[in-house]
Amino acid sequence: MAGEDIGFLTGNVRPSEFDLRLTDRKVGKGGFIKVKHPVHGFVLARIDSLKTYLDDFEESETQGHAYTVGYYEGGQILSPRTPFNPGEKVYLADTKIITDVLSLGHRREGSLYLGYLEGSDIPVYLDIQRTIGKHISVLAKTGAGKSYAVAVMLEELLKDKVPIVIIDPHGEYSSLCVDNDDYDGMLKYNVQVRNYSSQVIEYTTDSGINPHAKKFVLRADFTMEELLNLMPISLSDKEKSVLYTALQDMEGDYTLNMLISRIDEETTKLKWKVLSGLEDLKKSGVFDGISTSYNELVKEGRCSIINLKGTLPSVQELVVERLTRELFHLRTIGKIPELFYLVEEAHNFCPERGFGDAMSSSILRTIAGEGRKFNFHLCVVSQRPARIDKNVLSQCTTQIILKVTNPNDLKAIKHSIEGFTVGMDEEIQQLNIGHALIVSEALKQPITVDIRTRETKHGAKPKYDETGRIEQPPKPPPEKLAPKKKDQRTEYPKSREKKRGGLWNALVSLFLEPEGKDTKTLGQKISEIFLKPDATKEKPKKTPVKEKQSEPPKGEPDKDEPLEKRRLSPDERRRRLAQIFGDDPETQEEPESD
Repeated sequence: MAGEDIGFLTGNVRPSEFDLRLTDRKVGKGGFIKVKHPVHGFVLARIDSLKTYLDDFEESETQGHAYTVGYYEGGQILSPRTPFNPGEKVYLADTKIITDVLSLGHRREGSLYLGYLEGSDIPVYLDIQRTIGKHISVLAKTGAGKSYAVAVMLEELLKDKVPIVIIDPHGEYSSLCVDNDDYDGMLKYNVQVRNYSSQVIEYTTDSGINPHAKKFVLRADFTMEELLNLMPISLSDKEKSVLYTALQDMEGDYTLNMLISRIDEETTKLKWKVLSGLEDLKKSGVFDGISTSYNELVKEGRCSIINLKGTLPSVQELVVERLTRELFHLRTIGKIPELFYLVEEAHNFCPERGFGDAMSSSILRTIAGEGRKFNFHLCVVSQRPARIDKNVLSQCTTQIILKVTNPNDLKAIKHSIEGFTVGMDEEIQQLNIGHALIVSEALKQPITVDIRTRETKHGAKPKYDETGRIEQPPKPPPEKLAPKKKDQRTEYPKSREKKRGGLWNALVSLFLEPEGKDTKTLGQKISEIFLKPDATKEKPKKTPVKEKQSEPPKGEPDKDEPLEKRRLSPDERRRRLAQIFGDDPETQEEPESD
């Protein structure tokens, strides 16, 4: 169909956009087309709107509008500077021009395989650095496939050994440790079943809720400013002086209990409110025990999940604020490698003004504005884009947007995307579940992607055996993965065998078992050409009896004889080969002896 015209240009024609009339009703909104330019040859374009109406003769007519994407020349993607010819024919874009111009269909090292271009079987590969380098946001309404799309991206990053830290309020991403069993879906997207349990380490603030995760503990070496930010209550100036005096007396590594004991020694009544605030911090459990090593948390090829499931919202904010601030500081001085820092339910940790405040808002705004200079790659994920701090959202140059219908959320997305085109908000509302509109510096044009099937099982909770290892789903039989291909392979030789005869059957008879005859091994059939037949003849099994073993009959080769004595003579080999090829051995000339 790519070689047949599907319409022609109408009305005003510009280099960057044009109107068209379609003669093929199968072409839909968002489809890619190509138009021949008078100078540059075929140029790729994308239909962004369509409408059908009745003309003056009561016949239906479909008109549309398209934006120019560009053309490929000299290793670069260029845009035409002069308009197309009015009336020029329009063709459905073929795979080659789409992959060349959009750079989608070629897998490269350091790329993310996200799925197929919507309506095609063209795989979408995005460069990792250009995709996550300047921060990324994943936005969708509940149930649209947001967490699923994020997990697909995480699988690709883990293959490339990118250090990952995940703030996981609901404990969703431990599923990265479990094999997927959706074999039909994996076959469709050419995905192999896999789990990342060897790369994933899960931490928790509450070992009672998440017993198989490591205990996450923050260091208690506070500065005065940090402690005031972390305490859930505000202090008067005199109460602050009590806290300040106690901090000045603390030396080396100290625990929260040691600080509480020191303040309790004070005789003033001002100490009680300070002690109350510190006791609240103690109840969070994140300062009890040996602190978690940040060098273990952020390592090449490591995905560290901070599972906050069951943790109070105030404690979650405390953990995110302290962890984010310390990781960013360590990254700015080069103490930890560059990392991908993912914050789920981001509207709770960096809310837009007017929707509350969180102690982690300030540091997340700082990272959104300055993190890219230090390769601190931020990813915010939310089901309420309107409630995320607009300063954070606008700094994300890659947007993965699944179905969104709320008008306020659509408005927030519109203001955060550079080059938001007319009709894009309608396209977002009409997205199918599991499909995403992707806007990125890694792409010449926004595209809609059918997100691929996961390698790991979505929504799975790891189950552990007696040794503490994760139990995986049973492997399927091979025929369940590709039954059609297997059937074709088994039928093909039979159809070919029936059509052949003569020399073919004679040769085949040396290697295949004849029907209704005694079976011989492949080695025996080959040996018969070169060895005496009795030497390879299989002897029938007999019931063993106790008698003296007799000598082999005279004239028959013993199986223990040297191979040289069992080998066929040249005349016998020629006779056997002559029988195969249909030649009369009596008429052949006697060859000269060696």
